[in-house]
Amino acid sequence: MDHSILEEDLYRFEDLLDDGERAILHRVRTFLQKEVAPQANEWWGKAQFPEHMIARYAELGIAGLSYEDCTTTPASNLLNGFIAMEMARVDPSMATFYGVHAGLAMGSIARCGSPEQRQRWLPAMGRMERIGAFALTEPQGGSDVAAGLHTTARRDGDTWILNGAKRWIGNATFADLIVVWAREEDSNHVLGFVVDGASPGFSATRIENKIALRTVENADITLTDCRVPETDRLQRANGFRDTADVLRHTRSGVAWEAVGVMLAAYRIALDYTREREQFGGPIARFQLVQDLLVRMLGNAMASLGMVVRLAQLEDAGSFHDEHSALAKAYCTTRMRETVGWGRELLAGNGIVLDYSIGRFVADAEALYSYEGTREINTLITGRAVTGHAAFV
Repeated sequence: MDHSILEEDLYRFEDLLDDGERAILHRVRTFLQKEVAPQANEWWGKAQFPEHMIARYAELGIAGLSYEDCTTTPASNLLNGFIAMEMARVDPSMATFYGVHAGLAMGSIARCGSPEQRQRWLPAMGRMERIGAFALTEPQGGSDVAAGLHTTARRDGDTWILNGAKRWIGNATFADLIVVWAREEDSNHVLGFVVDGASPGFSATRIENKIALRTVENADITLTDCRVPETDRLQRANGFRDTADVLRHTRSGVAWEAVGVMLAAYRIALDYTREREQFGGPIARFQLVQDLLVRMLGNAMASLGMVVRLAQLEDAGSFHDEHSALAKAYCTTRMRETVGWGRELLAGNGIVLDYSIGRFVADAEALYSYEGTREINTLITGRAVTGHAAFV
């Protein structure tokens, strides 16, 4: 198979990239097909994160493409979107690992750090010599974390003392740098801190028994009188509005990942129906089978068109909360529907990991929930279109 050509892209959206961007995307595509696809089911089945692959991802040189501090010629959001889609098309777990590091952690430092902080951390993170994590969600605070953030920060001279707990923190068990969001005790403002993973008072415990994104090492974090120097407080993070700015950008990445999952489910189902024979021939020749395949492709193409336009708005500087919120809500809903049809077309084989579709069905549930539930993103969009906030 020529991995430089994506047959599933029926409307050739990839042609919107320039030649240099397409070359980067095709290099990523070839790497994923050769190095990740053959092992993805094994990693997922064993719930084992392949730390040895970090160095291989680093060789791609893509983690710093979005940030001027890592490269003199930052890539377009369109290219970064296609890369996120491509990763999720092969393995949503590894796409999530990459999104946490390059999107949430690096994005927090790029948008909320001082010039000195960006220069201190981002180049090494761009080379993936130092891996990042992002700690916002708490055991009792998910959708309401803006108002219900319980992790505290107290100033003590030139240091801050952090206390609290975080949950569902990807990469945290092995990350070098963890961006922790906490509420200042005196002002009640939400502040961001870059915590060294080896800091006294910081501990991360892996969450076990997951049924989605099993390859990702999500963790429960405990902060007990964890001291962080003032120099490691993100200097441009002065309230939850700054946190939300990071999430606005990374939420678009989840929408792109949802498209990747849909394309994967469609390709698995299409190949299977061409090969599976019943009633004297391949089941791809039956009308009901073709109906589901076309519905799957339609969902993927409609969603791909949406995220392409989303990236164009981002590149043009005309990007608002409702743009990423609607895309995340719509694309992940269509994703859930699409992977279900794919599993249906594989019938009993759809629940066997050997055929891969079950992995995408399970992983879709995590993408559907993280970076804002459908309901929360609906309310963000609803507030923008009606002028009325309906969160409570």
